[in-house]
Amino acid sequence: MATRIDGKKAAASVIEAVRLATSELETEAGVTTGLAVIIVGDDPASHTYVGAKRRLAKECGFNSTQHTLPEETAQDELASLVASLNDDAAVHGILVQLPLPKHLDADAIIQSIRPEKDVDGLHVVNAGKLATGDLATGLISCTPAGAMRLVRSIHGEDLTGLAAVVIGRSNLFGKPMAQLLLNANATVTTAHSRTKDLPSLARGADILVAAVGRPEMVKADQIKPGATVIDVGINRIDALELGAGKGRLVGDVAYDEVSEVAGAITPVPGGVGPMTIAMLMANTVTAAYRTCGREPPRF
Repeated sequence: MATRIDGKKAAASVIEAVRLATSELETEAGVTTGLAVIIVGDDPASHTYVGAKRRLAKECGFNSTQHTLPEETAQDELASLVASLNDDAAVHGILVQLPLPKHLDADAIIQSIRPEKDVDGLHVVNAGKLATGDLATGLISCTPAGAMRLVRSIHGEDLTGLAAVVIGRSNLFGKPMAQLLLNANATVTTAHSRTKDLPSLARGADILVAAVGRPEMVKADQIKPGATVIDVGINRIDALELGAGKGRLVGDVAYDEVSEVAGAITPVPGGVGPMTIAMLMANTVTAAYRTCGREPPRF
């Protein structure tokens, strides 16, 4: 039976380190880490996520402000708010909750955030730094950063000699995850919908990362015995055993059967998910340290 990689425990460790770093920065430099969160519209899920982020930011000792805008907010109004936060020295991190209403150009807004305040790690400058191996001055996208920390909890810092397969090539996760694995000296293959004979490819992976958004797509016969499996998928499926209209969350990996083959595996929920918000907090305090010209801790 595979070792269950506890994302909640790992996230709690990151949050504790962030809390200490925040306190030290305030004590030694008189700077309170500032996070500004923008949410547009009334999407219940988005408000739930933003609420969770704000509560955690407060727990970390941040000065967290929320800007809630109506659904009909115009592009120039949103851009103007981002510009004002870019110029606010008390704000070290800017987070725009996605998705935005359909009439807004989300990419233009994300790219208007100054790279040094882009705590989601989505700006092309930060993506470019990661692609060129510069992990020291950029901000890394939160979900791959969290997933990579879980990989390192099993294999350590240096992945030399290990084969990694990332299933998924999105700009948000697949590509940056592959870059992080490559930077740690793994031999990396990125698989996707056009890949031929994916099961055979997956069976060669010492580290398999699944991020495709297809419920329980990865089965036990696709897993190398003893492999580390990182499941990034979050899918809601019907759960008739819980009653009519009820559902449950599953990943992209068939957890029960894969656990019989893998050496270590992340559950869904409770695996990569908690790490995403923890790494957002880590990126924010990192941005604050850099603004002060101080070397941030490594999370």
